[in-house]
Amino acid sequence: MKKYITIMLFLTAFLSQAQSKTLKAGETAPDFKLKNVDNKDVSFESFPKAKGFIVVFTCNTCPYAKAYEQRIIDLDKKFKPEGYPVIAINPNDPEASKADTFDKMQDLAKDKKYAFPYLFDKGQLVTDQYGAKHTPHLFVVSKSAKGTFVEYTGAIDNDPEGDKAEKTKYVEDVISALQKNQKPTITETKEIGCTVKRKAKA
Repeated sequence: MKKYITIMLFLTAFLSQAQSKTLKAGETAPDFKLKNVDNKDVSFESFPKAKGFIVVFTCNTCPYAKAYEQRIIDLDKKFKPEGYPVIAINPNDPEASKADTFDKMQDLAKDKKYAFPYLFDKGQLVTDQYGAKHTPHLFVVSKSAKGTFVEYTGAIDNDPEGDKAEKTKYVEDVISALQKNQKPTITETKEIGCTVKRKAKA
């Protein structure tokens, strides 16, 4: 019986991750309206002067998300003035990950002095629209009169442990290309992090 339950839990987790296909470069980046830690709704329209966005699905709990916290803060500090603000979204269901409740998100944002939105994705609808699978999972989005489009999806860089003297900064390279009106050389990498936590289905 215990073996059966274990197998069913594994299949449930696997199927939930397979529910949505991850968006790829060139596809439309859906807009959204989600509650920020300051209790205000945030969407792409909240940034009328933005040239694009760094949308990162991250959380309170994953060791990889924690390892990338400062790098996410640094991305926003560097690129928001240039028209590419960070929008962070917590994809974890709080029933499945008790330390990812909205209250604890507020505590983290305050403690880390987040200068960017940290949004609560109730029901994981936006997570599924983008096909975010891990934390962190990042999407660079461009904005034009034609709409918002994914330019890159994957990891922030190739140094999840933060110990490489020389690293490939995927996100910075992508935005640098966009600023020159060029298409990025790399449009997809493998995201590295914990799987998105979903509530077990009855």
